[in-house]
Amino acid sequence: MSLPFPHNIPDKHLVDRVLGGDKQAFAVIIQQTEALVAQMVFKMIQRPEDRKDLVQEIYLKVYKNLSGFRYQSKLSTWIGQITYNACISYLRAKQLLLPGYGLADEDGETRGANEAVETEEADNRIFQKQRTALVQQALEKLSPIHRTLITLYHQEEMSYQEIGAITSLPEGTVKSYLFRARKALKENLLLNYKREEL
Repeated sequence: MSLPFPHNIPDKHLVDRVLGGDKQAFAVIIQQTEALVAQMVFKMIQRPEDRKDLVQEIYLKVYKNLSGFRYQSKLSTWIGQITYNACISYLRAKQLLLPGYGLADEDGETRGANEAVETEEADNRIFQKQRTALVQQALEKLSPIHRTLITLYHQEEMSYQEIGAITSLPEGTVKSYLFRARKALKENLLLNYKREEL
């Protein structure tokens, strides 16, 4: 019988309960990490039909290897590492990985007195959506590794150290790749922006 879960249950208690046969505890692990796993898979894997299978495969690996988790990092970082390696294996199998990258390589209408203000707000929302779309388009042109590093650093707000633990890359390499990724993103953004202007 499963016991209720406190909001911030420590990794060790959660893992112990899964290893003790508590299926609800594994559901909690999935719930706590699915946003990170989904972000990484979405950024690294282009084919939508392959993403769902890969996520299932990742959590199967997590479940099978949970007894080998040694608490040298956070559980979420360890699961991120499994996710990254699964995505790299997929890209290698499909020959989609660029050489030099790898596991340890370097609205409706407005009316009335406030119409002008409402119109301006609507324009701002549209601009925001367009800007988000432009960033997304620019991101899509980056390599899977660069997309993932930008996602982990800027969206998941992970440190260089945490990203290094997930990707098995040295901190210096993470910084170097991030620098290159940002530079490429900026170039792609400028290209897209100019195209939009035409």
